Amino acid sequence: MIRRARQFITAVMLALGLAGHAAATDVEDWNSVAAEARGQTVYFNAWGGSEPINAYIKWAGDQMKARYGVTVVHVKLDDTAKAVSTVVAEKAAGKDAGGAVDLIWINGENFAAMKRERLLFGPDWATKLPNWVYVDHETKPTILTDFTIPTGGLESPWGGAKLVFFHDSARTPGGELPDSAAGLLRWAEANPGRFSYPQPPDFIGSSFLKQVLIELIHDRTKLQRPVDEASFAADAAPLFAYLDKLTPLLWRKGKAYPQNYPDMKQKFADGELDIVFAFNPAEGSAAIANGELPDSVRSFVFSGGTLGNTHFVAIPYNASAKAGALLLANFLLSPEAQLRKQDPKIWGDPTVLSLAKLPAAERQAFGELELGVATLRPDQLGPALDEPHPDWMTRIEAEWTRRYGAAN
Repeated sequence: MIRRARQFITAVMLALGLAGHAAATDVEDWNSVAAEARGQTVYFNAWGGSEPINAYIKWAGDQMKARYGVTVVHVKLDDTAKAVSTVVAEKAAGKDAGGAVDLIWINGENFAAMKRERLLFGPDWATKLPNWVYVDHETKPTILTDFTIPTGGLESPWGGAKLVFFHDSARTPGGELPDSAAGLLRWAEANPGRFSYPQPPDFIGSSFLKQVLIELIHDRTKLQRPVDEASFAADAAPLFAYLDKLTPLLWRKGKAYPQNYPDMKQKFADGELDIVFAFNPAEGSAAIANGELPDSVRSFVFSGGTLGNTHFVAIPYNASAKAGALLLANFLLSPEAQLRKQDPKIWGDPTVLSLAKLPAAERQAFGELELGVATLRPDQLGPALDEPHPDWMTRIEAEWTRRYGAAN
């Protein structure tokens, strides 16, 4: 009876054009969410540096328009922090409704900052999405904890990530490949100028710093807590000693850096670099399928483990189209959307779903998906190293810029 009454009130509010924050937050009444979302425009702030990803987001937007009457506008970012700054500025100006950002592709320090400053729509909405029933939160702990910060249902998982390295087997025989950060330094000494990484705070470049930090720090448990300023210099000393040795061996001797992953990949394709890396195990196969890299490209990981995490979508507290954002987040979790996303010919981003939870037909479709010649099987990816607390990345990036920034 209460549910029917709530649906009736929502319908009246919609008819009168009065539906607002209350209707949009009623995630457990999915019919009212879908009704309110119709006609809305969702401004989806997401990284725009990859054409395959951009094409996938466009496809998702086309589906939202055709099925639900929701328009999706991809606001293409080069840095997620820009969307966060927009919400921060709106809150400072007292704009607690009608915000410019409806959905953000997010994780790590950006999520931690928005959660800390109470800039996220909530309480828990992600676990109430209809498609949450398929999510593999039991065996993938990074779905419930984002860089050590509990998600609390304030962001919905979108895809998995694992740091993987790539080489062209026609140029670099398998026996020469490094198996650790220390091995990579030795490889760079033997092959100067043939390796680099995007300049932090680019996400991929910063991830490389974290990989080295995790491997070399004396006490890894410290990385699961905020930085202790009293011991930071000593804790980070192995990382910066390593970078002092690596920097003059980099492409252009560390006087310049690739702008981002696409730029680094292009330098690899052009023969300027021999080893590159990405946060997507299927990236090599996807690049082959898209004609960006030769079919001799293969991937490898360090046997001791590489970084692993989950990326998410979140809704700002003052979003204009909360209902539309909820509907889009739920669609992105659907078996259909997740299957398409994992196809290396489309994107190649690993699913966050549990295949065991899927209906038989969808489970079979995932099982039959050809991942490509450059994609390692799950049992070949090695251990996943936990992301450090976001505080570490902020501190490491600042120190890296002071020491090695291209302007220096």
